[in-house]
Amino acid sequence: MKVEYLQKKKLPDTPGVYFFLSKSKRPLYIGKATSLRDRVRSYFSKDLIETRGPLLVKMVEEAHSIEFKTTDSVLEALILEADLIKKWKPEYNTKEKDDKSFNCVVITKEDFPQILLIRKKDLNFEDCKYGERSLKAIYGPFTNGMQLRDALKIIRKIFPYRDEKCFPKGSAKNKNGRACFSRQVGLCPGVCTGEISKEEYRKTINHLELFFEGKKSRLIKSLEREMKEYANVGEFERAAGVRETLHALTHIRDIALIKKDIVLEGGFYIEAYDVAHLSGKNMVGVCVSIVDGMSDKKNYKKFNIRTVSSTNDVGALKEILSRRFAHDEWRFPELVAVDGSTAQMNAAKEVLASRNISIPVVAVVKDDKHKARGILGDESIVRLHKSAIILANSEAHRFAIAFHKKKRGKSFLP
Repeated sequence: MKVEYLQKKKLPDTPGVYFFLSKSKRPLYIGKATSLRDRVRSYFSKDLIETRGPLLVKMVEEAHSIEFKTTDSVLEALILEADLIKKWKPEYNTKEKDDKSFNCVVITKEDFPQILLIRKKDLNFEDCKYGERSLKAIYGPFTNGMQLRDALKIIRKIFPYRDEKCFPKGSAKNKNGRACFSRQVGLCPGVCTGEISKEEYRKTINHLELFFEGKKSRLIKSLEREMKEYANVGEFERAAGVRETLHALTHIRDIALIKKDIVLEGGFYIEAYDVAHLSGKNMVGVCVSIVDGMSDKKNYKKFNIRTVSSTNDVGALKEILSRRFAHDEWRFPELVAVDGSTAQMNAAKEVLASRNISIPVVAVVKDDKHKARGILGDESIVRLHKSAIILANSEAHRFAIAFHKKKRGKSFLP
């Protein structure tokens, strides 16, 4: 597909889901967007191969057309994307990601169902705590963990529900009907205090199911019908409560999702690097992956240093980066984080520049106790992703030390 096609395609500046289609109209790739126009345009940028790798470039080349479906909010786009990926299993969505590490939203099968966030890999075992037999519904997996958590916060304000910390009144763990914390802040409807019946709570669960299935119009009609029924029998307080729910549903406030919706979907991907050795001996290096503030351990990498034999951390870092970015078939990160200061940051920039790769670099500076005391690099990037950068650096240090200790232990064996 050429950029000329995009110029003829009138994409709206609204939230929604987009589809790159094959010649036979089958989805090759499905993604969500805050702005359909801006997101789809990003696939035709000159640096796509550097920011996302050759796999997405190949997808764009194979695509024959682009279609889209608008939504009223980013929240609904997030839900719809997961539902459509699960339904169609597009080739380039499954190639790019191992969805077993992603989260699913589940509804448990009990008198007062819980709404929980569980990794897909933990749902694959019959004897797990939340095996499929104990679940009423499973939604997802969702590719963006951080956005999903923000989405559930928004949804829970519209439809308060029970979670794993809320125990029904009269149960073994809550005989006295104590209010859980979520009830105290208005996010639980009162399952723990006995304020809501099984029948009324079942209505909430039905509403949530319709929302997660993308059946918003049907959900609105259901709520309008409930509101009229309450009003007809004189239960005006309940009717007013349903009216407030309707207003919240039709005026979803998802500013948090919009702020965190990044230009390229699939999660903000940071690779962090660190070196470990003991006076230059048994020198090793590592690369860890953090996606949306969560460890992506399947993509962790170890390196036995080959070209440096003395205490030359900068030289070792250059070797690691050179070997890693020689693999252009691997997805490239949106940010590279190194342990050290200006020397390490400049070394990383030098390696990337030598391969014509444009990825921002930050360096985490440590104090005497090896605690982060500052981050060098683009201030806007640091401000936006500070917690994820520190997590990535800490995880890289932990992984490097563990790898070094293991290698050092083997060197002492006869």
